[in-house]
Amino acid sequence: MTILVAADAIPDQGAVLNPFVIVDDAAGFVTFVAEVFGVPETVEARTPLPSGQLIHAQLRLGTVDLMLADRLDGWPARPGLLQVWVSSARTVLDRAGARGATTITEPTPFYGETTLARMADSWGNLWWLYEPAPGQPDPVPSWEGGSNVVFTSLDSALRELGAGSSGA
Repeated sequence: MTILVAADAIPDQGAVLNPFVIVDDAAGFVTFVAEVFGVPETVEARTPLPSGQLIHAQLRLGTVDLMLADRLDGWPARPGLLQVWVSSARTVLDRAGARGATTITEPTPFYGETTLARMADSWGNLWWLYEPAPGQPDPVPSWEGGSNVVFTSLDSALRELGAGSSGA
């Protein structure tokens, strides 16, 4: 017996699982996501506190709602590891780079006729960008002499993030 609600029973054709991140400058993050991915904020969901900080905001990416809030005093930041299917990973990296993001993995042939790229935004979120690449052959695994960039680029980025954390 499955415990998940059927996809067709989710209100507003939403997704069964939706990420929620807590960041500093949530309003800036909303602008970043809207501009990089070309999606609007769900304006009616924006819930500011009297201080102006956002206790809730969201953007719809396909059928998924990316929800977010400002980090309040005493709260830890909780950035996310987010996967997005895009029509052009290079375009997303370029748009994001112009807005302060760092490329982690350049567009690289990946398994299942896809291209994979990764970026880190200024809020500490890591984004996996998957682009359909019909007809593209799977890469040669690193243990058979192929490139190891998909692993090593992520490993370096996560180790760098880990070095900057207090372990909280």
